[in-house]
Amino acid sequence: MAKKPDQKILVIDFGAQYAQLITRRIRECKVYSEIVPHTIKAAEIKTLKPSGIILSGGPASVYLENTPTVDTDIFKLGIPILGICYGMQLMAHLIGGKVTKTGQNEYGKTTLTINKNNYLFKHLSPKQTVWMSHQDSVVKAPPGFKKTALTPGAPVAAMENRTDKLYGVQFHPEVNHTEKGLDILKNFLYEACNCLPSWTTVSMIEEAIIAIQKEVGKNKIICGLSGGVDSAVAALLVHKAVGDQLTCVFVDHGLLRKGEAEQVEATFRQHFHINLIHVNAKKRFLSKLDGVTDPEKKRVIIGEEFIRVFEAEAERMENVDFLVQGTLYPDVIESGTKDAARIKTHHNVGGIPLDIHFSLVEPLRLLFKDEVRVVGEELGLPEEIVWRQPFPGPGLAVRIIGEITEARLEILREADAIVTEEIKRAGLYREIWQSFAVLPTIKSVGVKGDKRSYAYPIAIRAVTSEDAMTADWVRLPYEVLEKLSARIINEVPNVNRVVYDISTKPPSTIEWE
Repeated sequence: MAKKPDQKILVIDFGAQYAQLITRRIRECKVYSEIVPHTIKAAEIKTLKPSGIILSGGPASVYLENTPTVDTDIFKLGIPILGICYGMQLMAHLIGGKVTKTGQNEYGKTTLTINKNNYLFKHLSPKQTVWMSHQDSVVKAPPGFKKTALTPGAPVAAMENRTDKLYGVQFHPEVNHTEKGLDILKNFLYEACNCLPSWTTVSMIEEAIIAIQKEVGKNKIICGLSGGVDSAVAALLVHKAVGDQLTCVFVDHGLLRKGEAEQVEATFRQHFHINLIHVNAKKRFLSKLDGVTDPEKKRVIIGEEFIRVFEAEAERMENVDFLVQGTLYPDVIESGTKDAARIKTHHNVGGIPLDIHFSLVEPLRLLFKDEVRVVGEELGLPEEIVWRQPFPGPGLAVRIIGEITEARLEILREADAIVTEEIKRAGLYREIWQSFAVLPTIKSVGVKGDKRSYAYPIAIRAVTSEDAMTADWVRLPYEVLEKLSARIINEVPNVNRVVYDISTKPPSTIEWE
């Protein structure tokens, strides 16, 4: 398990995607932060010894029944607390202020007028452009608070009680549309919480190495290497910590992208000289997946088979007690925790069988994808792997909608390679979070060579995102879409139609399964 820094900010989650975004922004300010559920008790927070607490936004109204709340004793801990939007309203509601629906809703950019002499807006001009999204407003600040800012629709747009170290803002400093949002967050972190900007790439690596060495000791350890950036960075971190105690196991489950196995071999065996075992397990995995169409079953089967393959390799090596995985923070959140409902099972979180024979080592478990890439660059990982777009652990299995066969895998693999080639050729690869092909196992009528065809469609998915928690579809140029369609239909057998997915996340997910 990755070691948590001593200096940290707890983000209390009240719903939507606000908590994840706030957490990322705090880390951009070089302070470690993590999400905790709103049901957390003050006593537990006290044992965690945070430098500060942030109450996130959320979709509820504080004055209605059964809305998310928080242990009121947290306001007595003497720990600096910042409430954002719903978080500020809840703070006001719980300690003597008044929150109501005023009829003056605010959505989008708003001009904030700032009063003098306050922590949050230190060194900022008295007029700021901020992003609002609220129907309810604090109309009366709690006793001991002073109003520090207002907008046309919010008489108390910000407030503070410096004695009790309590602060609140009605707007969202975490979104890019609030022009000085990071500066406001930095004022809370550096001025109110006395944090230092110490969560850096060097500190991430140093802390991870110390934690790995302490956890593993002199024991042997294996790493499940997939070829993606997450497992690659995890492998390099562990290798840096324990050297030849590490053996990487690359399992070719037959669900990889075109040319992926060859790239993994070249990078880790030749470039980094890491002990590498290449296991060809295509038949084993495809046999287990035969006839399976449910995406959750696919993920669980693949997750369990990975572990069983690792166990078999470990038995041959003898005395291997630890398994490295490239689990990331969003994986943990999406797979379902006490503060987040399960969206889908990630094979390296919820897909782990209960009777696992290893102790897991997850050096990236606290990191978002952008942090992993920075660590990878610092460790010397080649650019083509560091900036490779995310690829699901179950591979192409969850990009075939329906039963998996070797023929369908070959169709999808070729179509996906064309998507990657054309996106790179257009100079868009680094700008896009993910771009890939999907094979729905339905057929439609077409005409090829003046003859009727009855063949598969290929769906193309391209999204922008910062951490995969939310995503927007990419407005690809028409000429790129035209090229993709022409090449896929002409070059990939048994395909006669190409469609483009223009769904956002939420309500959709990035992957189709």
